Amino acid sequence: MRLQLFPYFSVYANHFPSDVAEQKNWTNQVSGGLDLKLGLSQAFTLDATLIPDFGQVQSDNKVLNLTPFEVKFNEYRSFFTEGTELFNKGNLFYSRRIGGTPIHLYDAYDDVKSNERMLKNPTEAKLINASKISGRTKNGLGIGVLNAVTQAQFATIENIETGEIRKFQTDPTTNYNLFVLDQTFKHNSSVSFINTNVTRGGNDYNANVSAALFSFNDKKNTYNISGNASTSYLKYKTPDSENSLGYSHTLSVGKTSGRFNFNVSQSLTDTKYNSNDLGYFTNNNFINHNFYMGYRYTEPKGWYNRLFFNINGGLSNLYSSIGDIKSKYQNARINFNVNAQTKKLIWFGAFANFNPAQNDFYEPRNMGHVFRRGKSVAFGSWIETNAAKKYSVSAEFFERIFLNFYNLSGTDISLSQKYRFNSKFSIEHQIGFMPRPRSLGYTTTLDENNILFAVRKVSTVDNVLNLKYSFTNKMGLTFRARHYVSVVDNKEFYTLNNDGSLSTKTGLTEKYNRNVNYFNIDMVYTWQFAPGSFLNIVWKDAGFTNSNIANTRYFDNFQNTLQSEQNNNLSLKVIYFLDYLQLKRKI
Repeated sequence: MRLQLFPYFSVYANHFPSDVAEQKNWTNQVSGGLDLKLGLSQAFTLDATLIPDFGQVQSDNKVLNLTPFEVKFNEYRSFFTEGTELFNKGNLFYSRRIGGTPIHLYDAYDDVKSNERMLKNPTEAKLINASKISGRTKNGLGIGVLNAVTQAQFATIENIETGEIRKFQTDPTTNYNLFVLDQTFKHNSSVSFINTNVTRGGNDYNANVSAALFSFNDKKNTYNISGNASTSYLKYKTPDSENSLGYSHTLSVGKTSGRFNFNVSQSLTDTKYNSNDLGYFTNNNFINHNFYMGYRYTEPKGWYNRLFFNINGGLSNLYSSIGDIKSKYQNARINFNVNAQTKKLIWFGAFANFNPAQNDFYEPRNMGHVFRRGKSVAFGSWIETNAAKKYSVSAEFFERIFLNFYNLSGTDISLSQKYRFNSKFSIEHQIGFMPRPRSLGYTTTLDENNILFAVRKVSTVDNVLNLKYSFTNKMGLTFRARHYVSVVDNKEFYTLNNDGSLSTKTGLTEKYNRNVNYFNIDMVYTWQFAPGSFLNIVWKDAGFTNSNIANTRYFDNFQNTLQSEQNNNLSLKVIYFLDYLQLKRKI
């Protein structure tokens, strides 16, 4: 009998200054729940969590998103990071969808009338329970089932005149399900089947995605052919909505071993395919062709241990034309890379890239429009020293220059340093500079025929400090502080034309500048007071500022962010480990 229980108890105290007289600055919460691990057999294990509490996980690295696509965040919740190898097959599962942003979060603000105000609008759906079963038989068949349920979320809206309170549902009760079969064969070959399903209550649509994958190697594991085919089905519950069935596939052939390697592939997705309800999906309607050729030296010789060269590239076209735009061409690229490891275990590399002129169908943020972006070249290099030494450093430099296209250019510079004073104490600092002296992109939509673009100066700094101290092998303290700032200073305005070119726009009174700052502190004290049992004390501090003042320097922005209203959260969580066999012996 393999049964392990992890009951928990947690207490939260949160302080956030409020301008609303009826709301308190201090709030608190007490909760409890249970994690369970049950061995169903020698090969399969059930993991379940009831009323889970993820309030102590690391804060997200939030950014100012100037792209037309959603930001993808890392997963820090242990239930969705441990034992999930099977569930990541096919890249159809993005666990942050579970307990993520309610689907009607922003619709609630549109529903607020002139005589009303928004009192509360939760930004995350609450997870009620989640469970997963995974394992592999002696014949090589892997089976994985994951299921999670989130409860309905409501925004609270108050009538200013009468004080009447009403609710607006932003997210229905939702069931998320993932099912995986993965059969392995000789020579590292396999076939897989994946199904993801999202079932929502009320009138909101349901979503289902099914995919079949294969990967076959020859007897010497030299050549490989792999691919997948998947369908998505969105089922709407209102009579005026039409259900949507979409299709996608990839096919890849290549040589995977030996000094010389190559790969050619095709990806196709039609206009109706959508796996975004339980996966991370940016866009459909494309047919892409890619190639890769590489040569590698894996035996130490002269100054190096390993040496790699490769050239790769691709061509992307629309699967189906959009509106009156005749061209299906989207973009193309070609890259050159060289990477090496020296005898002192230092990694370094350099790369160069060329992008011909492209048609960007997504930057206008309005279906049926295209932005014709100019050709560009990019180059850069990176280095990583031996991480096993007391002091290690990694750095990267990237530069992109547009050719005869509004004199645009951009630079990325990142530097990471780590120093271990002794076996107990270490410090790490990461900083990234992303200056864009002349950038060009979408700004806003004035009306249907006025899509506004701007040449802008964008200055971004991402600064992270990590400290780690171990009191004993069972007790430690970690501290993480991050300040992110991105300032957008619009210089010249343009209107997007029907042919994808830009025309100068004058007479605007609004500059649409942005100055966004995020500041976070995550300090965690952990004590393993018994085998598998932990006491965690976590302090979190979060600050955020957003303005249209673009001429502020970095340290002024940092000071203003520290002086802004901070959301402070202090929590204590006790997790106790109970093993069935140990309890049985004691009893």
